[in-house]
Amino acid sequence: MESQRNLLVLALLFVSFLLYQAWVVEKNPQPVATGQTTEQSTTTPSVPSTSNHSADVPASSQDASVQISEQSPVGDVVVLANDQLRLEITLIGGDIIVADLLQHDDELDSGVPFRLLSIDNEFTYIAQSGLIGKQGPDANPKGRPYYTVDSAENVISQDADSVSAALRYVDQDGNVFIKTFTLNRGEYNVHVDYTIENNTNSEINVQLYGQLKESLQDHSTNLMMPVYRGGAYSTTDTKYSKYKYDEMSERNLNKPTEGGWVAMLQHYFVSAWVPAPNDNNVLYSNIIQNKDAAIGFKSPIKTIAPQTTEEFDTNLWIGPKLQKQMAEVGAHLDLTVDYGWLWWLAQPLFKLLLFFQGIVGNWGVAIILITFTIKGLLYPLTKAQYTSMAKMRLLQPKIKALRDRYGDDRQKVSKAMMEMYKKEKVNPLGGCFPILLQMPIFIALYWSLMEAVQLRHAPFMLWIQDLSVQDPFYILPILMGVSMFFIQKMSPTTVQDPMQQKIMQFMPLVFTFFFLWFPAGLVLYWLMSNVVTLTQQKIIYRQFEKQHPSDK
Repeated sequence: MESQRNLLVLALLFVSFLLYQAWVVEKNPQPVATGQTTEQSTTTPSVPSTSNHSADVPASSQDASVQISEQSPVGDVVVLANDQLRLEITLIGGDIIVADLLQHDDELDSGVPFRLLSIDNEFTYIAQSGLIGKQGPDANPKGRPYYTVDSAENVISQDADSVSAALRYVDQDGNVFIKTFTLNRGEYNVHVDYTIENNTNSEINVQLYGQLKESLQDHSTNLMMPVYRGGAYSTTDTKYSKYKYDEMSERNLNKPTEGGWVAMLQHYFVSAWVPAPNDNNVLYSNIIQNKDAAIGFKSPIKTIAPQTTEEFDTNLWIGPKLQKQMAEVGAHLDLTVDYGWLWWLAQPLFKLLLFFQGIVGNWGVAIILITFTIKGLLYPLTKAQYTSMAKMRLLQPKIKALRDRYGDDRQKVSKAMMEMYKKEKVNPLGGCFPILLQMPIFIALYWSLMEAVQLRHAPFMLWIQDLSVQDPFYILPILMGVSMFFIQKMSPTTVQDPMQQKIMQFMPLVFTFFFLWFPAGLVLYWLMSNVVTLTQQKIIYRQFEKQHPSDK
């Protein structure tokens, strides 16, 4: 393989990578994304009656034949908010039906919080929980419990570290169930605690469950940004595994595990139930009425002695994919920031990116700095690559002479060229191997930038005010294409096939077209990488030509 083909190899590898990622995502039915409109109301949403069907309630491990009737629509809600989250919790069942992320705008500078959880007649994405079992209030054939609450508005005060909302329900036997939601300042983790008072003279059996429910609706994916949306879980045997909607349709998840968690993922954001780490839980999934997907957990059945009180607790993460904070909430929950099979390379690259951003305070500048760092570390490979190309450049007159001598006899031209390579001690593969070694680094950094919620709505300078979306004026992609053109011009060519020559000539244009829809942060990285490459290429060529003046 001649060194001129290196750019073509890189291009084909990269495009193949994009097509594979898009194919993986397209294999999974995608729901319509929430939080995509700039007009969001902070009032109670209009909720369809189907959202409250007790069909949502999973069967208890104690009695798989329990049948639950339907009930009326969601009634009143209680509001719970800290400095990060604003939640709306329905008093029927105590489900979270709205979650606004107060520090993340829906659209750039819109001032409207991003709505992660929501419910209306078109789309449902909510976090449900309750108590099932023989005496579980959520397994009552008459419907789920209707809680009472002392205050409908519970907002953290400036001098408080946390805020809570306690929902209270008393069943027909006088048993008291208190469901308490707590938010600590600065956290996206919702603490959900149950206090159960058995006021009878008999034992009662209950089982805690939590699940995430989302509508099954197709959502087209962008070839340039093929991101996953769907379920995921973790067990003692499997630290992290996706569970796509089509997999849920084919078979229900049923995984016993100690601890574990279940989640619904989308680009930048995640919701996840994290049950008690020492309990023997069961992770499950279900398709509800052929239009909603649910993934959840069931804790062990607990027996509460007469005239005693028991407490159960669990955690619910609702927010952006913040690796450090999520790892503190649940083991391996940080793996929902999915770097694929190159996670071992992507994680240190992202940590390095965080380090630079902490110094300069600008994510665009941090991307430039990490580009310089990577290119600097890879300089020995780059030097080997362009030294090989420099040798090929010096051989261009001899190669042209061979072509003139043998004309269209490609077999003789190829044989003569191989003899010349051997005589001149030039390896035509010398420029290809370094590129293959650098490709995994680029893919790892690609996923690091793709998964970084910190880049969402992060400005760089001038017209680039959001590094997570495409350049609005396409200036960076065009500059990137121009830089590829100059790199190509400086590279030697030994390609004889006219079709290959045309492909090589159009490669900068093809890449420019691809990059028009890329996030500006990724295009910035590629552009700066090309600029550094051009500089290194020119320096290496000059040094080599000075060392071999007689070969000119």
